[in-house]
Amino acid sequence: MPQKERWGHPYPDTRDWSIYNERLVRRGEFYLSLDFLAQWDDLLARMNAGKRGRPFQYPEPFIAWMACIHVFLQMPYRQMEGFVRKLATFIPGFTVADYITLFRRIQRLDLSLTVTPELLAGDVIIAADSTGIKVTNRGEWLREKWRVRRGWIKLHAMIDVETNQVLGLEVTDESVQDDRMFVPLLDQVPQHCGEEHPVFRVLGDGAYDRNELFNALEQRKILAGIKTRVDAATHSTGSPYRAECVRDRNRLGGYRLWAWITTYGMRWKIEGNFSSIKRIFGEGVRATSREGMFCEIRMKVNAYNVLMAMVA
Repeated sequence: MPQKERWGHPYPDTRDWSIYNERLVRRGEFYLSLDFLAQWDDLLARMNAGKRGRPFQYPEPFIAWMACIHVFLQMPYRQMEGFVRKLATFIPGFTVADYITLFRRIQRLDLSLTVTPELLAGDVIIAADSTGIKVTNRGEWLREKWRVRRGWIKLHAMIDVETNQVLGLEVTDESVQDDRMFVPLLDQVPQHCGEEHPVFRVLGDGAYDRNELFNALEQRKILAGIKTRVDAATHSTGSPYRAECVRDRNRLGGYRLWAWITTYGMRWKIEGNFSSIKRIFGEGVRATSREGMFCEIRMKVNAYNVLMAMVA
């Protein structure tokens, strides 16, 4: 097994590079995932059944695919009309959608998280964290030179560390602290996991070291993998479960063995997720309104989940 160095220390490279390369290659298949064409008429018939007024001309899967193209290629809506126009020359009977229709339909899309629960393990381990998304395309030099201050959007998420699927998602402005979004995220996860895939443990950094969050985990019978302060109290000061976790860490001799037993090291997976999302979709948003920004981020995360399911 080849040895490599990371941060000055040797480590075994256990990655199967042939599988890894194939997963990256398969991402390209997503751009031409046109399975909805075979069911076009049936999908439209179901959508228009009992509908009043003008009937739909384009089924929902087509609009969802165009939304993914919009965020993947960062393609403006007018260019998307040209994209569809050219695509129609290769598909007989394909109707071209104008950019206004695309914009309106995409804005009305159901942006609930798209999760493939069949890929999840029996006991799910999730990691929680947040990251900042830029709201301006100005370069860092201009931001520094002219002291541009437009703030950030925060993406709060919980992911499955095995499949990298996002199981909980909240989008806020930069003023919202991570711990405030923990319980709303935690309540989303069972909706996507189902009873067959219960949450076993939640991993989180020191930002989630709060009594009420430990209490929330205890109420839901979920183990905590949250990093507590070094000088944390070993007696109950509002959360007996947190005090118990601190005593367990101390009995293990400190952080290192505790992190190994709780698989806390897997928490880096969510930071890798955030990095992947930004590398694939860009570090900022194109929308200018608050609602549009939030909608764009949700579309990107949904597209990322679809991508993870494709290459699993």
